[in-house]
Amino acid sequence: MENNNLKLTASEIGTLWGEYVNGTMTEIVNRYMISIIEDEEIKQVFEIAIKTGEKQKKQLVSFIEKDGFPVPIGFTESDLNRSAERLFSDTFCLNYLHIMTIHGLLGHTTALSVSVRKDLREFYHSCVDDAKSMYDLTIELLLKKGVFQRDPYFYPTESPELIIAKDFTDGFFGKGRVLSSTEIISISLNIKKGIMAKALSIGFSQVTESKDIRRFFEELEKTADGNLQALSKILHKDNLPVPMSWESEITTSKDSPFSDKLMLYHMGFLAQTAQVYYGTGLAGAMRTDLALAYEKAILKTLGVTRKWFGIMVKNKWLEQPPLAPNRKELAQDK
Repeated sequence: MENNNLKLTASEIGTLWGEYVNGTMTEIVNRYMISIIEDEEIKQVFEIAIKTGEKQKKQLVSFIEKDGFPVPIGFTESDLNRSAERLFSDTFCLNYLHIMTIHGLLGHTTALSVSVRKDLREFYHSCVDDAKSMYDLTIELLLKKGVFQRDPYFYPTESPELIIAKDFTDGFFGKGRVLSSTEIISISLNIKKGIMAKALSIGFSQVTESKDIRRFFEELEKTADGNLQALSKILHKDNLPVPMSWESEITTSKDSPFSDKLMLYHMGFLAQTAQVYYGTGLAGAMRTDLALAYEKAILKTLGVTRKWFGIMVKNKWLEQPPLAPNRKELAQDK
C-alpha cells in the first residue's frame, strides 16, 4: 500500500483539525492587523504571513476532505469587522506575530511527530520551515525597530561546576541559590507570552458587547497578571530584569474588530497553551519557589479554562473535533 494512501490515524486527523481551526483564527487577526499597520516593513512581514497561511489552509482542506471528514467551520470573514477603529499599535502587531509564530512552530512540530503518512510529514516539514522563516523575520525586524526584549545576560565561569549544596532546590527565605540558565528559558518565555495574553484580554474587554464575556476577559486579565507577578518576583529576587508590559500598545477604542466568538476562542487558546508552557517550566524547575509558582499558575489557569469552556458551549461556538466511534450506541441501534 502506498504510504500516502494510508487512512488518517486519530492523531493525524486531530492535528489537521486543530491546525485548520487555529490557522483560520490567526488568519482573521492577521488580516485585521495588516489593515491598520502603517509601518511598511511590518506590513510586508504580515503579507508573507497571510500568504503562507492561505497556502497551508488549502493543503489542510485537501487532506481533510480526501479521507471524507467534514472541514471545520473555523473562522471566516464574518468574524472580522474591517471598518473597526485601530485597537493595536504597529509594535503590538509585530510582537503578536512573533509570539504566535512560536506557538505555530510548536504546533507544527507536534503534528509532525505524530504523522506517519509521507505526504503529511512533508507538509508539516514545510510548515516548520515556514515558521522558522517567519521567526527569523519577526526577530530581525523587532531588533531593527529596537523593541525586541532580550533575556537576561549571564557571565561565564572559569570552568564547569557540579551541584554540591543540599539546598540547591531551596528558593525560599533567601537561603537558596540564584536562578539557573535552564530555568530562565521557561520563565522568560512564559512572561513574554503572559504579557501578550494580558494585553489582549484588556483590549478584548474594551470592545466586547457581552457583559458575561467582558467579565471573563477581566478575570483572565487578573489571572494572567497574577501569574506574571509571581514569575517577575522571582526574577526581581535575583536582580534580573523583567520584560516591559504591552498595555500601552492597546488603544482606547471600543469598536470591536472581531466577533465575540473569535476573541473568546483566542483567549481560550492562549490559556490552554499557557498550561503546556507552565508544565514544561515546572518539569525543569529545580527551585521550590519556582516549582510552586508554576503549580499555582497551572491551577489558576485551569480554573479559567473551565469557565471559558462553559461560555463557549453556552453560545454554541465550540466545534467538536472528530470522535472515536461509540461502540455501545452502535450496538443499541440494531
